[in-house]
Amino acid sequence: MMSMSNENKGEMIMKIYNIKNVEKFMKVIDSCKGKVMLVTSEGDQLNLKSKLTQYVALSNYFSSETSIPELELVAYESDDAMKLVDYMLTQEI
Repeated sequence: MMSMSNENKGEMIMKIYNIKNVEKFMKVIDSCKGKVMLVTSEGDQLNLKSKLTQYVALSNYFSSETSIPELELVAYESDDAMKLVDYMLTQEI
């Protein structure tokens, strides 16, 4: 499940829920051509394409749960946003 909004030109803000296969989700992120940012609860944006950010920002999910209940992302390319939508609809790459 996900919700989306387009607040700024070229920028798609998404809330993604119940990511069950984190490894496949990260493969989708890695395949994106533009920036994909993780929005923290404090409003900071972290570059989710960075491996360091992936490990640090998501480490709390890996230690406590097998799925990620909710993430807020910003995709800067429409093709990347569609990849993320396709993944969430099928839970596959």
